[in-house]
Amino acid sequence: MTYDEIRKVFLDYFESHGHKIVPSASLIPNDPTLLFTVAGMVPWKGILQGLEPAPAPRVADVQKCIRAGGKHNDLEDVGFDGRHHTFFEMMGNWSFGDYFKEGAIEMSWDLLTNVIGLDPARLVVTTHISDDEATKIWKKVAGKDAIRLDKDNWWSAGDTGPCGPCSEIFYDFGADIPGGLPGTPDEDGGRFVEIWNDVFMQYDRDANGNLTPLPKQNVDTGAGLERWAAMLQGKFDNYDTDLFVNLKRAVSDVTGVVETDENKTSFKVITDHLRSVGFAIADGVIPSNTDRGYVIRRILRRAMRHGQLLGHSGALLSKLYPALVEQMGHTYPELIENQAHVVEIITNEENAFADMLNNGMKLLDNELPKLSGKVLPGAVAFKLFDTYGFPLDLTQMILREKNIDVDVAGFESEMAAQKERSRADTRGTKTLWESRTDVAGTDDAAKYAPDANMQSRVLAILRGEEFVDTANDGDVVEVALDKTNFYGTQGGQVGDSGKLKIGDSVVLDVTDAARANNVVLHRGTVVGKISVGDIVTPVINPEIRAQTARAHTATHLLQAALRRVLNTDVEQRGSKVAPDSVRFDFSFGRAMTAEEKDAVENLVNEWIKADMPVLHEEMPIDEAKKRGAMALFGEKYGDVVRVITAGDVSCELCGGTHINHTGEIIRAKINKEKSISSGIRRITMSVGALA
Repeated sequence: MTYDEIRKVFLDYFESHGHKIVPSASLIPNDPTLLFTVAGMVPWKGILQGLEPAPAPRVADVQKCIRAGGKHNDLEDVGFDGRHHTFFEMMGNWSFGDYFKEGAIEMSWDLLTNVIGLDPARLVVTTHISDDEATKIWKKVAGKDAIRLDKDNWWSAGDTGPCGPCSEIFYDFGADIPGGLPGTPDEDGGRFVEIWNDVFMQYDRDANGNLTPLPKQNVDTGAGLERWAAMLQGKFDNYDTDLFVNLKRAVSDVTGVVETDENKTSFKVITDHLRSVGFAIADGVIPSNTDRGYVIRRILRRAMRHGQLLGHSGALLSKLYPALVEQMGHTYPELIENQAHVVEIITNEENAFADMLNNGMKLLDNELPKLSGKVLPGAVAFKLFDTYGFPLDLTQMILREKNIDVDVAGFESEMAAQKERSRADTRGTKTLWESRTDVAGTDDAAKYAPDANMQSRVLAILRGEEFVDTANDGDVVEVALDKTNFYGTQGGQVGDSGKLKIGDSVVLDVTDAARANNVVLHRGTVVGKISVGDIVTPVINPEIRAQTARAHTATHLLQAALRRVLNTDVEQRGSKVAPDSVRFDFSFGRAMTAEEKDAVENLVNEWIKADMPVLHEEMPIDEAKKRGAMALFGEKYGDVVRVITAGDVSCELCGGTHINHTGEIIRAKINKEKSISSGIRRITMSVGALA
């Protein structure tokens, strides 16, 4: 059976058993803790945890997944065996409070033995050591005595929350393959390969490890398509199955090289990485130097390096992408719909990397003869990184081919020294404030609704590089208070300006509010005198606050418009929100057309004119996720978060200040759109009176 036939048989079977067939979700998950969709359950996580409604009681799908980067990382293993992939397809059937163990086991066994026709004698099943129920069901349904295991047969999303036992089905590839049964010392030999995992979520685990039965029990299953193809085509190596054979044929056509035992690793790497790069970019990932964009850039460059090992120079994946479309475009139409965009992005990346590689290799070739041993000094590796953009892992990959190691500790030492030099240039007075352990922090809870009668105590005063008890007229200082109305610079939003007053008298003309850890610093010029211990009233400039708030809400509208006009996977990469002005950095692989810029600007102004309500709400983070609130990847959020919702067009986690109705923005004008680095664009926009 081919890949196409296996997908069809799987989905047809479950559709005939009352399951709703749904398309694969994006590789970009709606989960700020994950770089990619790493498993079939990721799109259903909110439903499985009871946070979202299910689309149907029974569902089946084939989910595209990537495991590369973060803790879910198979990248370095790809190419060296027949089982590892960075991109793979996970078939699954799901029960959301409908059937449970007996139904799941019966259908799994029926599909494998009666529909597909596998020999029951070649199938081995395992259950959790505590799961008597599933063990008895397997005996009843299949006549199988399940192997009862502990560590590999229990699923949970974390230390607490929904969890339960699982039952795995293994296929015996034959006695000529080394390896033992699951649970034996030789289980990793490769003879018995897991082909299906049925997870039975029946408990809720609390912080003390106590298990309480869930009111609604769910089934979550996963069956790797690549493993099924190998099993059903009589191949032990996934890369010898029909889809990969066709992709490897395309590699030969592009490179002019035939696959041999000596170069088969490179053929595996290139075909696997073609799928990861092609699918990820089609789903909106832009190669970059951070987060998932960096992972895809790294995968693309690894493929190019293996192309060089085959003697090929120049474009590779961009020339192979049509073969990927031919093999998988009919199943995943996004490959066809975004073909021009994907090829353009890959081509740009390949050209940039070729230049980098040529320049860096000259330095490397010059340094290698100087080595007295088999270790490249960390200083040289850092020079490659700092001067030519060679990431450490690329240097390691190139040198691994020559059996040369890299002094990683030396590289990290050079990197740390550079960062410290940078910090010394940019940190300003922050280090001085960090030394003041007696200044614990500033209570700034009132920053969203300033209290005109607030009475605050002066905790410390910094003048230049010296803390003083009293500052006099004309001194430029930073003042820390025990509590404040001021918003200190954070999350891309500039700080408030205003005054500190004693009675009716101004004692500090505040030009900016900054932050040093949890301390809000009121920066400005003293009027008269101010001393530690004084009781002052912090008064923000309401006009500047209003201008900044409308610019921040406009930023949210801008991001929503970009995602609607360009694609839904545009991601924020940085911002600066100032009075009536916005600078917004986002992931996108090319310059916007004039028509696209006009469409974005018009959409933002349409939403402004609609005068939509802007809600400012605090809620548990699980509730925010349930609402679909956007979060920045890599940001750490507490249990309670602030959510800003503009009508029905934008919902984001945000700690900044905002207006109450979009009409307060008045209007918006995009001034400029440009590139600031590979795959990252910048828009500057004016709002209000400046637009």
